[in-house]
Amino acid sequence: MLQSQLPNFIRKESPRDEEAVSARLLIRGGFVDKLASGVYTYLPLGIRVLKNIESIVRKEMDALGAHELLMPVMHPKENWEKTGRWKTLDVLFKIAGRDKKEYALGPTHEEVISPLAQKAIFSYKDLPLGLYQIQTKFRDEPRAKSGLLRGREFLMKDLYSFHASTKDLDAYYEQAIKAYKKVFKKLGVDTVLVEASGGTFSKFSHEFQVFLESGEDQIVYCKKCGLAQNREINDTREGGPCPVCGAIVSIRQGAEVGNIFRLGTKYSEPFSLTYKDAKGNTHPVIMGCYGMGISRLMGTIVEALHDDRGIVWPAEVAPFDAHLIELPGTNGKAKKLYKELIEAGIDVLYDERSVSAGEKFAESDLIGIPVRLVVSSKTGKKIEFKKRNEETTKLVDETFIRKYFKK
Repeated sequence: MLQSQLPNFIRKESPRDEEAVSARLLIRGGFVDKLASGVYTYLPLGIRVLKNIESIVRKEMDALGAHELLMPVMHPKENWEKTGRWKTLDVLFKIAGRDKKEYALGPTHEEVISPLAQKAIFSYKDLPLGLYQIQTKFRDEPRAKSGLLRGREFLMKDLYSFHASTKDLDAYYEQAIKAYKKVFKKLGVDTVLVEASGGTFSKFSHEFQVFLESGEDQIVYCKKCGLAQNREINDTREGGPCPVCGAIVSIRQGAEVGNIFRLGTKYSEPFSLTYKDAKGNTHPVIMGCYGMGISRLMGTIVEALHDDRGIVWPAEVAPFDAHLIELPGTNGKAKKLYKELIEAGIDVLYDERSVSAGEKFAESDLIGIPVRLVVSSKTGKKIEFKKRNEETTKLVDETFIRKYFKK
């Protein structure tokens, strides 16, 4: 893509009303724009990052054998009354139509997926079943001041699994954990599996946390044995003994990027979601749910991977593979290189604008594309090659670049 054709939402100054580093960098870099507290527009660069994250997530969900669907955002009040959460879930956005009929704007989809599954599950032969979606969610957060880490409107992947037995759920649960770990590894995010409260879903759950100083959660962590528990269920203080091995624990700040729950029959029973076994006996379907914050991951990656110049995107999620910068005196060499890289299947942002070299380099560092290629009169027949996460540069030829991106 020619950078002159990319809408320029890049800002020279950081927004003053954002506390999170990730929010400031994403807004400055032209990835998102803040409409209201906890509500953001995803701009062209941001959409590219989101799509890359979604692609990685979809691949692992499909490999798990789950099927993608898309459920409504508007949920009838009666569905939420069946589970008792219409009055008890304090973050629920509620709206009413002109016919006075009330709806919830879905923060989660148990009240929709359960009656839907009833139309596909009749026998033990229909189980297990996995259904997932990537959908916009809404939560009336009392404090939406952490950018994409805690929004009122956000993008989330949720997977629901349906089983004939607890044993089968447990096996699927472990496979889901492995799938989540693969996703986070591909995204370049180091996560820790943390035991936590189940909230309104179940007694206990597991969270995938990224240790960040800016994280809102407190994690009791033992480096010796690997114990990791949310302080919601473990009030051990800094320097206290580990309940497992007795070693000294530390309290780490974490940002949750995924959570998984064994729901059991909590939501199948209110909706009479049942199946018949081989003998014709009727049983409630046993459920699990597995959430992953897509837009939150985007913010978390930036919180974890940035420097004083800007964002440092991992190659797998970056908006482009390479940032080609043309400086004066190239006699068409940069344009020729751009065409050849595009033909080779390399996704390139080509900065051919008539602005200063300093402005081009500053913007390149800010938006954080993993590889910067500079063509100028000084490089001769070579191209200056620099990785965003390294300080050194080197002169290379086109063959080197093609081989690098084929790895």
